[in-house]
Amino acid sequence: MRFWDTSALIPLLVDEPARERLIAMLEEDGDVLAWWGTPVEIASALARREREQLLTTDQVMAALGAARALAESWYEIVPSDAVRRAAERLLRTHPLRAADALQLAAALVAADHDPASLEMVCLDERLRLAARREGFSVLAV
Repeated sequence: MRFWDTSALIPLLVDEPARERLIAMLEEDGDVLAWWGTPVEIASALARREREQLLTTDQVMAALGAARALAESWYEIVPSDAVRRAAERLLRTHPLRAADALQLAAALVAADHDPASLEMVCLDERLRLAARREGFSVLAV
């Protein structure tokens, strides 16, 4: 099982350069662990691509449907005081945005605060660096 950041899930839903490699990673280990807020981040990323005319409305609707199907099969780290406290600490330790701190905090909680026990899949450079500094093995394409 791996923790998947939103940045690594988006290419599974729309055609992006890392798509083939990430699909292969998912096929090799289909157990996805994700943060509770990931569907909202996915919707935000797809809406931005639509506004920038990188995706059509039909492509966005298809990707949102695929995201819902994927979310039904993943394991989810739900909001909790432990996630919030970890995110607050991470914001003081690393140059992260709030949502990225929550992502990383969810991964820490999922790993029972033993980051070496859980691989993370992430394409976001800033989050990848923070995750590595916290002790995660970060898989990226």
